[in-house]
Amino acid sequence: MNPFKIVGWVAILIAVVGAFTEVPYAGLLLVLLGLAGGYAIAAEDHVRVLVSAVVLATLSGVLTNIPGVGQILTSIFSAVGTFAAGAALCIISCNIWKRYKP
Repeated sequence: MNPFKIVGWVAILIAVVGAFTEVPYAGLLLVLLGLAGGYAIAAEDHVRVLVSAVVLATLSGVLTNIPGVGQILTSIFSAVGTFAAGAALCIISCNIWKRYKP
């Protein structure tokens, strides 16, 4: 298993555990893991990650309408969205750097 997949699994673990208990600095950890994971994402997957980040950030709140588990699912998908946003920021930053580097 490649180290960047492990980064993704750790982020998912933090997201799930964070839905049931307080994880100190969970948001910071998820963004930093996203930045690290975003660096290794292949160019052909960039659009998929960018769209996933936007969709997760925008639509995760819809899950609160599910009785019983809605809050938990919203928390998990929001946290995964934070991870994806970190990856998206890394992708965008790297693309800007490649475009304008000297």
